[in-house]
Amino acid sequence: MKRRDFLGGVALTSLTGCAHKLKTVAPPAAPNLLPRLMPIRAQADRIFRVTACLRPFRAAGPRLDVERVGEKIVVHNYGHGGSGWSLSWGSGSIVVEKAMATGERDIAVLGCGALGLTSAILLQRAGAKVTIYAKERPPEVRSARATGSWTPDSRVALHSAVSADFPALWEKMCRYSFHTYESYLGIAGNPIEWLDRYALSDEPGGRRRPEGGLDFAHYQDRVADLTPRAEELAPGSHPFPTKYARRSSSLTFNIAGYSRQLVNDFLVEGGKIERIEFHSPSDLVQLPQRTVINATGYGARALWKDETIVPVRGQIAWLIPQPEVNYAVGYRGVNILSRRDGIVVQDGAAGEMDGYNIADETPDRAAAEASVGVVAELYSRMRR
Repeated sequence: MKRRDFLGGVALTSLTGCAHKLKTVAPPAAPNLLPRLMPIRAQADRIFRVTACLRPFRAAGPRLDVERVGEKIVVHNYGHGGSGWSLSWGSGSIVVEKAMATGERDIAVLGCGALGLTSAILLQRAGAKVTIYAKERPPEVRSARATGSWTPDSRVALHSAVSADFPALWEKMCRYSFHTYESYLGIAGNPIEWLDRYALSDEPGGRRRPEGGLDFAHYQDRVADLTPRAEELAPGSHPFPTKYARRSSSLTFNIAGYSRQLVNDFLVEGGKIERIEFHSPSDLVQLPQRTVINATGYGARALWKDETIVPVRGQIAWLIPQPEVNYAVGYRGVNILSRRDGIVVQDGAAGEMDGYNIADETPDRAAAEASVGVVAELYSRMRR
């Protein structure tokens, strides 16, 4: 440093020390900036597939108990409603502990969907030899037709039907699952990723749900620390044509790639998948394994004659993927989610009662086009 510069700095410091204390001015707040949001090309002729699936809802929550069937010990892991993917790892951790407690190290898993695959992988990590027995495997399984959103308390139970300790059990499953999903972030193909979600409405407080229906349990407040708080967007700060807009961030499952990742992880560790269809619990006698995890999802209703399982139909219209679209939108009861394998358009206009106790899995093309029409109307008014 030059002597002249040093002395000048000292002089300036001395002068400011003798002057009146200057008023501190806080830096301006960071603007509420949004990334550039590319529009969705919502056209009926871009629908390349329409799928319907049945969520296995149980009023008392998922079945995780142990049952003896002849010489077999069966640990149940089904009935998660719309929370199967979200709770899969946490639910699996509970049933795997029960299965390993039998002392057996050669264990069978029934079902190759979200709950079956995660249970099987957790069994392998616990030191077990595992065989999955299933009629279908991804992408044929019902859980492969799910929306792909982090929804850990979506139609998972009824307030009036759960036991007193269920909320704490749910929280344990939720947190375990969430932290496991963190380990899948950044993997090639983005099987799991964070997306911004925009809830749009012309009414304050969001779109009003239809009156009536069941008192579904909601526990998101118990895990509010896991995801950022939603923020209200000021008018003019976003390109959407609605009066109100709210932004949040949440996990998204790119189910096609994620399912493939799980299957590969299971097979690499020596797991086996055998195609077989069971019609009753007595069919399990043919299995060489003495301990079985039953993760058959909605299939448990027929297999186990479990009438506590209620179907909740859901339908998705799939639009051709747009790599430049990387966000989700909720508008007029329609949920739009950009995934790597397509843009999901799902109509939930009836709220949580939408599809309740409807067991029809026939795709409805007219309903799919109507949902896409809602999206098209939104983007026709969207500010570029």
